[in-house]
Amino acid sequence: MSKQELMSITVGDLLEQVADRFPDKEAVKYTDRDYRRTWREFDQEVDRIARGMMAHGIKPGDKVAIWATNVPEWLLTFFASAKVGAVLVTVNTAYKVFELEYLLRQSDTKMLVMIDRFKDADYVEIVQSLCKGLGKAGEKLNPMLPCLEEIVYAGGGDCPAGMTPWKQLEADGEKVSVAEYEVRKYSIDPQDVVNMQYTSGTTGFPKGVMLTHYNIVNNGRSIGDCMKFTENDKLCIVVPFFHCFGMVLAVMACLTHCTSMVPVDVYSPVKVMHAITSERCTAFHGVPTMYIAMLEHPDFSKYDFTCLRTGIMAGSPCPIKVMQQVVDQMHMKEITITYGQTEASPATTMTTTEDSIELRVSTVGRSMPFVETKIIDPETGETLGPGQPGEFCSRGYNTMKGYYKMEEATRQVIDKDGWLHSGDLATVDEKGYYKITGRIKDMIIRGGENIYPKEIEEFLYTLPQVQDVQVIGVPSKQYGEEVMACIILKEKDSCTEDEIKAAVKSHMARHKVPKYIAFMDEFPMTASGKIQKFRLREWAVEQFNLDDSEETA
Repeated sequence: MSKQELMSITVGDLLEQVADRFPDKEAVKYTDRDYRRTWREFDQEVDRIARGMMAHGIKPGDKVAIWATNVPEWLLTFFASAKVGAVLVTVNTAYKVFELEYLLRQSDTKMLVMIDRFKDADYVEIVQSLCKGLGKAGEKLNPMLPCLEEIVYAGGGDCPAGMTPWKQLEADGEKVSVAEYEVRKYSIDPQDVVNMQYTSGTTGFPKGVMLTHYNIVNNGRSIGDCMKFTENDKLCIVVPFFHCFGMVLAVMACLTHCTSMVPVDVYSPVKVMHAITSERCTAFHGVPTMYIAMLEHPDFSKYDFTCLRTGIMAGSPCPIKVMQQVVDQMHMKEITITYGQTEASPATTMTTTEDSIELRVSTVGRSMPFVETKIIDPETGETLGPGQPGEFCSRGYNTMKGYYKMEEATRQVIDKDGWLHSGDLATVDEKGYYKITGRIKDMIIRGGENIYPKEIEEFLYTLPQVQDVQVIGVPSKQYGEEVMACIILKEKDSCTEDEIKAAVKSHMARHKVPKYIAFMDEFPMTASGKIQKFRLREWAVEQFNLDDSEETA
């Protein structure tokens, strides 16, 4: 892995450099709407929006929230807020009113940019119910959100009353002189916070992860280096922009390598396959479920994937079998695996295009340049050697500045020596390649035996009938915990609980045989495609009455 010097540059300055270097190269091209921009055109449009933000009172350090799918306005809001020194607050597209109110309040958001809706969530209705002061002169939008001053509407149809139309924000940029704008733009420091990503909050309320220009520029460059990105590559981006996967592993990796972006606003196998083939994309990023849905799609064979070369599979453990299918059938012979966490900007380890297929399907690679990594005993903090399972920790330029207004929570994950504790179980081999074996809290302890769900999942993926699987631990009065396998079968295939149990029993230790099997149509997921194991546990406890059950061996 190459080890260039770290870059001390802001996101805005970097965009200008790329626009100067490749003014007429395509920067962004959508296949489902009329939006195509060269790097020069895109930079100029960002400047207009940035000046518009200044005209609307956005100052350095102010929070600008974006609640939208992967639409052009998302990208423009991100880069414009970066140029004026604002902090982009990314809002999960799956949020409803309770979650949105919490985020806007906790982040001290001043301006919210939003589209009209996503799936079953009517964003306009939610915001109108939350901001009773909309359109009422002299009234706060919501007294419980004292910092919120303006809602910018970037959705379809007419702009709702009391909101600012997106085009108006752009037009108002004329009220700010170029000289005034440039003074602001060049006052931004690479160590300033540029983005706040809210963690999914599986325990407690979500926390605002503060990431700097320095964090995400350098992480994006290292990621692009691992894939050997150049100005001749095109990346199809369907992973959500609001998540680090979309914003850093995709957008920032493209920016640092002058690579063209082909965004898809919302994931659908057909839209993605069309975008890849029509634009001859050389790279694609996705979580395993996205790859599985394409590979299993009845029209998969109608699309030509020979243009593909590389990309990333990440977000959740990557089944070996699926990885091999992606290499063989989607021609992604240089596909990579990235591992990290939002608090690390997010990548800490990664495979490269030069690693063998075996390493790329069985590990998450080695440490990124300028990032230290180690495995520790979660109980004692002692550093462990090769092959010994423990907690994965990292330290480097990519570590977040902290959780916004949560100093105690920050201290719980970043120790006094600057090590960021992931909560993930992992091992490392003699050559520095890491394997993630699960979450510390996901590890199943059955009668004193430590069971790693990923090991059982990898075996179940080898069964021809199984399309997807998640293994979880559920309560047991006799053993403390029991193993449960939640399985999605391939269409038209069938299988019984006994057949699954027999297959595991014939290939693995007896204590790893699932006591419970649940056949499902889908798994509960976050908007970014991460499977929510804790929701599967909640469902299992209720479904099998496990709080009161008197189980026997």
